[in-house]
Amino acid sequence: MAGEFDNGLVECQIHAISPLKSARVMGHAKRCCRSFQWAVLWALAVVPGVNAQSEIAAGAANVTVRGRIHIQHSRSSVEAVDDVFLRRARIRLNLDMTETFDARIEADFAEGTSLTDAWARLTLGSGLQLSVGQFKRPFSPFGSTGGSSSDLPMIERTGHIEGVSGCPGVDGLCSFSNLAQKLEFDGRDLGLRAEGSLGNRLSYEATLTNGEGANKADVNDARSASARLVFAVNKRIRIAAFAGSHDYQAPPSKGNQTERANAFGTDINVGEFRNGFHLMAGIERGDNWLAGPEARFTAAEGLASRYFRLAGNGHFSGVEPMFRVSWTSTEDAAGTARRAVLLTPGISLYVTGKNFVAVNLDWYDPDFASSEWSLKAQVFVFY
Repeated sequence: MAGEFDNGLVECQIHAISPLKSARVMGHAKRCCRSFQWAVLWALAVVPGVNAQSEIAAGAANVTVRGRIHIQHSRSSVEAVDDVFLRRARIRLNLDMTETFDARIEADFAEGTSLTDAWARLTLGSGLQLSVGQFKRPFSPFGSTGGSSSDLPMIERTGHIEGVSGCPGVDGLCSFSNLAQKLEFDGRDLGLRAEGSLGNRLSYEATLTNGEGANKADVNDARSASARLVFAVNKRIRIAAFAGSHDYQAPPSKGNQTERANAFGTDINVGEFRNGFHLMAGIERGDNWLAGPEARFTAAEGLASRYFRLAGNGHFSGVEPMFRVSWTSTEDAAGTARRAVLLTPGISLYVTGKNFVAVNLDWYDPDFASSEWSLKAQVFVFY
């Protein structure tokens, strides 16, 4: 394990960025790599002999160390600049105190230092687990706990293209995940969570949170609510329904009063990650409160992939072509509908497990602006 995180790895990442002419980008890359290096060295110094997903006794807890490093290269039609950067550099500690009490803390060092997960959970039975802290809100299939960035074969959930803006309210692209995230239905938040299984086929997750997002203080006394209900048709097919109610503070012109925006949707999941054919598809509809109090949005997205295992003892264990299509329609402040399509073909080459290299081409075609594209390549490291 130590060999995977020696100085050579961090230096290699900096060398990959060093040809860039921008001193600002180079300085940022050095700071990110230095923060990550010190965090890893600290973990290794405190816990000698740590190895991938091994348990370490630390006080009253058994600690499992995990993490991910995502290194991305991106080039878009809007800003013709080769951009190499650390997309994610995370360390996660899973703490098991007893069979019924556990916790998690995870930090990301890719852009300075930020807290992603920090929660404690009490398990009262298979039907009820109660958590408090910061975690993902249960909403869409691509942004909830089942849509981890280490599992999804697409590089960017939102289809982000450098230099593209103009989507009503949320700016950036009009895509399924960008709307869900910017409107605070998807993503992390602080609060309470209940989850569990109701028999062999039905599972649920519900949260009551501040509504301001990760690492942000609340601005009012209201709470946001989210829920996701999943029914397993069989071992390979799962259907789900989800809903969210987000509280937000109106602008001073409306007296800073608390308003509420709602959204709901449904999705289907056929298959599983890295095991043959896999389909994730969903549709969502709700209030685009950032565009205007009466603005609405509708979005649908499908992600299909096929994992092929590679025989033999070569360097690669599998290859996975994929294709994503996202369609959105959202109103602006004047009530005019703005529509867009996002298409993403891609391919991933796996070394082992969740360690792979992916290439995606995001092609974005809105009816209110010119079409643009972005070519991305990303290395996924998971331990």
